[in-house]
Amino acid sequence: MKTAKLLLSSTLAASIAATLFPLGAQATSDDAKKYHQLYQDNCASCHGSDHGGFLAPALNNETLKGRSPTALRTIVMSGSFDTLMPPFYGKLSDDDIRGLVKHLQSTPKLDNPAWTIDDMKASLKVLVADESKLPEKPTYAIGDMDDVIGVAARGKYGRGEGSKAVFINSKTHQKIGEIPTNAAAHIIDYNPVNPRWAYVKNDTAEIFKVDLYSMQVVRSIKTGFNGPGLGVSRDGKYLMAGSYVPHNAVILNADTLEPLKTFELEGVDPDGNLVSSDSGMVIGTPYADVLVVALENAGQVWVVDLKDDFPVTKIENVGRHLHDAFLTHNGTKLMVASYDDSIVTAIDLKERKIIKKLDAGCVPHVGGGAAVEVDGRTLGFGTNFGDCDKMVVSVWDLDKMEVVKQVPVSGGTESPAAHQNAPYVAVDIISKDKRARTIQLIDKKSLEVVKTLDVGGHAYFPEYSADGKYLYVSAGYNGDEVAVFDSTSLEKVAAIPMESPAGIFSHGRTKYITRGLSPEESKGAKQ
Repeated sequence: MKTAKLLLSSTLAASIAATLFPLGAQATSDDAKKYHQLYQDNCASCHGSDHGGFLAPALNNETLKGRSPTALRTIVMSGSFDTLMPPFYGKLSDDDIRGLVKHLQSTPKLDNPAWTIDDMKASLKVLVADESKLPEKPTYAIGDMDDVIGVAARGKYGRGEGSKAVFINSKTHQKIGEIPTNAAAHIIDYNPVNPRWAYVKNDTAEIFKVDLYSMQVVRSIKTGFNGPGLGVSRDGKYLMAGSYVPHNAVILNADTLEPLKTFELEGVDPDGNLVSSDSGMVIGTPYADVLVVALENAGQVWVVDLKDDFPVTKIENVGRHLHDAFLTHNGTKLMVASYDDSIVTAIDLKERKIIKKLDAGCVPHVGGGAAVEVDGRTLGFGTNFGDCDKMVVSVWDLDKMEVVKQVPVSGGTESPAAHQNAPYVAVDIISKDKRARTIQLIDKKSLEVVKTLDVGGHAYFPEYSADGKYLYVSAGYNGDEVAVFDSTSLEKVAAIPMESPAGIFSHGRTKYITRGLSPEESKGAKQ
């Protein structure tokens, strides 16, 4: 099945105008174009270019049916407390806000707008033509590139000056570089073969190839309209990027960012329906030359072999709404979170089959994952979005693939972090009250919450430094800093100012594979 597509362009804006204003008056047509662009410039990076939702809820004539225009204008003007939604009073005029609300209440969800491989090629920008002239070593003081930590800073409005990737020396807690990303940075990944290269993807699906030695972008490409998925192959030769809009994924040459092949993400879901699907997680693995992508709506995981024409092995019936995942056991096993049935499915990537479906509390979200050796067994920790009767962190024995314990925590959680050299597993509390300022620490041995940290802003995305000595936490919203704690004493040792920091990504993960396994445990990963 080939999904019907529309181009997001002036032609699309005219089409929307014709749909909304059948009388065809020029003034109303111009208004439709104006507010379509206003939406794309201010709202789409969070609410979706197709009006179908992304990080934030869908905004279209169905989802807003019956809503008071006055109430909607109030939200746009004042923002939504304790969310990423900022106040637009003073940024947009009153007339623009009124017109935008009217536009949203009249506009249907768009039907999977197209962004083809030709569009991608046309968007490719070469900013440094001769990479051989780049410096041979970092232009700043750093002992080991593993000590680099990248932070995806959203900026107040998810676009503009505050939207950037910020890189920090995790030994000194000093900024070593910033990369403007146009729209909010979302994912930062690193080349596992050449430590100088990082890849940053923003909320509007633009990818930046970054030279970490000189802290500059050398190339960029736009692979879609929305979608965070990004993975790097173990040999550093390929990237895969997945999109929410449109429903596809693309293999890129990691050196040139040239798109090599696109994949239409569609398949039969667990209920037997043929569906077009958003891209969930995309991940590379150290055990083989493959890249893996989850089809959120189709409940499938695709394993793409990096040879010939990139053949695909489809693993079906993984779950009802797949999103994120993490690797364990030297990259041979993949733990995939499924929202709607509250499970994490273990997949054997060697055998390319499901091992087991494990209970995972309420609306599991495993982030980048946390796996760590404790008393001779490998434990995995999974967080849960849900505010329900099961507000827990799930702990699994990843050798036996069974639930060890579900640890009660004080609210919904989003992202766990563990390290072999740190005594605690850190989880962020995201419930919409004062608890959202906190990180809870679970003792690795007792599997009990033993400490709660108030980080001074909405606590998000804990990440350990490569050596495990420090815990980095985004204190976003009203905090506007990255807070750094000693991983043993839990004393705050540094604060790094930043506008709406979000995801934190350690360069060390390219070597250590998951957040918890040590270098020794990751030996022999390549076969």
